[in-house]
Amino acid sequence: MNSPIPARLAALRTAMRQHDVAAVLVPSADPHLSEYLPEHWQARAWLSGFTGSAGTLIVTHDHAGLWTDSRYFAQAEQQLAGTGIALMKLRVPHTPEHLEWLQKQLHEGEVLAVAGDSLAWATQRQIERRLAEGGASLRTDLDLPGAIWPDRPALPQAPVLEHDPIYAMVPRAEKFERLRKAMRKHHASHHLISSLDDIAWLTNLRGSDVECNPVFLAHLLVQADGRATLFVTRSKLSDAIVAALAADGIGIADYASITSSLHELGAADRLLLDGSRVVSSIAAAVAPDVTRIDAANPSTAFKAIKNAAELDHIREVMRRDGAALVRGFRRLEQRLAAGMAVTELDVDTLLYEERSAQPGYVGESFATIAGYQANGALPHYRATPESHSTLHAKGLLLIDSGGQYPGGTTDITRVLALGETTPEQRRDATLVMKGMIALSRARFPKGANGPQLDALARAPLWAAGMDYGHGTGHGVGYFLNVHEGPHGIRPPVAGGALVPLEPGMISSIEPGLYKPGRHGIRHENLAVVVEAEQTEFGEFHAFETLTLCPFDRRALEPSLLNPEERAWLDDYHAGVRAALSPLLDGADLEWLNRHCAPL
Repeated sequence: MNSPIPARLAALRTAMRQHDVAAVLVPSADPHLSEYLPEHWQARAWLSGFTGSAGTLIVTHDHAGLWTDSRYFAQAEQQLAGTGIALMKLRVPHTPEHLEWLQKQLHEGEVLAVAGDSLAWATQRQIERRLAEGGASLRTDLDLPGAIWPDRPALPQAPVLEHDPIYAMVPRAEKFERLRKAMRKHHASHHLISSLDDIAWLTNLRGSDVECNPVFLAHLLVQADGRATLFVTRSKLSDAIVAALAADGIGIADYASITSSLHELGAADRLLLDGSRVVSSIAAAVAPDVTRIDAANPSTAFKAIKNAAELDHIREVMRRDGAALVRGFRRLEQRLAAGMAVTELDVDTLLYEERSAQPGYVGESFATIAGYQANGALPHYRATPESHSTLHAKGLLLIDSGGQYPGGTTDITRVLALGETTPEQRRDATLVMKGMIALSRARFPKGANGPQLDALARAPLWAAGMDYGHGTGHGVGYFLNVHEGPHGIRPPVAGGALVPLEPGMISSIEPGLYKPGRHGIRHENLAVVVEAEQTEFGEFHAFETLTLCPFDRRALEPSLLNPEERAWLDDYHAGVRAALSPLLDGADLEWLNRHCAPL
């Protein structure tokens, strides 16, 4: 079947000539700068055919390039084949970053077009500075991909629901008061919030406008005087929710009217907004005489720290989720042992069946990654009906999955040995495990940040001359996005924020190793930062592991683990067995006991 991509690129270039545009930049973004996008804003995927969550497309009259990172190199090479779009590998020597490349391509008087509803205000300013050096300019009032997209999906219209008060531990009025206290420190009269997880957290509302993320399309304008306006499609809200919001001083306005409301602000107003979380088309609606205070949304830091009651709910969710995984993994092994045909797609189905039987299960927290053998070497691999592998009773299967529950969000990766494994596979899996254990056991001083700790997980791999191309840990929401900031565990980046790891913050711990064409390894638990001890040198923190599910010891080479590492793994499995045993019986309990036995 011929690809439709060349024809779409040709239509885009025709539109570019009509508007005298030399280049078009198509980011992976929406008006809320979300990681995962409603279909309406998946223009980059529609134009390029590349479906990864991270990527930037640039089209000129004689070239098209797709910039993405190492997680997606293999996927992009496959999906871009025959499209006329070149893969531009990010963070690879001798490959320019996309803005650097653009700066060299565009000349005096030429124009770059980017849809203003998909470009961060901070990024707009960065691009304008770069282009100005060569005399080129930027237009954000042209959405050329949207203009040539004949069957563009409509905006989602899913209902908005209250987060059950049993689980929403802090009333929204209390959250707004805390937010206004932070606004007063900035001397702000108004605060604009466009990031969907911040809005959902503040309002104690949830939705399903974004696949796997319980959020809804909205903007929020908060005033220091006690009023606030939620810009959302009214038909998504019940009368009861509207009344409850009104009782807390929150009015409702149409989703599309945010720009007209911002335009009404005057010279006496001081607007707090995060330039990296607000798009340029909305920032442009603010009159020049309004004082803009460009600072991080205070709510982003607030929601990162889970309170004791929330953590109790999360621990119970981990028990239920872990029991579901045990049942799913046991059924998978049973099918393979019986000689039944099992594919990567069946893994997704098995886990969904078991998770959906758990109390309160809402849905997946992301699309399940089930990569067998070489497919496991693709960090964000996704099996499809058109392209997937059949499992056999040998080798490794990497499974990365998660669930959404009113009491928490889960994210876990396990590597299962389906049968005979090679010494190389067992060595690699053990080296990754050594890194995971090192970070899980870490003690660190108050004020330490993720980039300072990242090397602990990589050191065993570095000693063997190996590494991985993704971060080691990301924040996780409370029945919210599976990826949330502001903290993270990743290598230092020039100019990157160094956010201290504070008690109550949840992070994944997920080192990996990927050998294209052979196998991939990733072990992942979620952990919460806790207070550890007070010494003469100050306060120290540690991680409490939250995830409860056995690792497959058959995939490991125990002789490579030192006594402390073996003790950690045995202690972890003892805790898993104690937590999950009351939820299991029969063959499932037998499976748990077998996989939690000491090394």
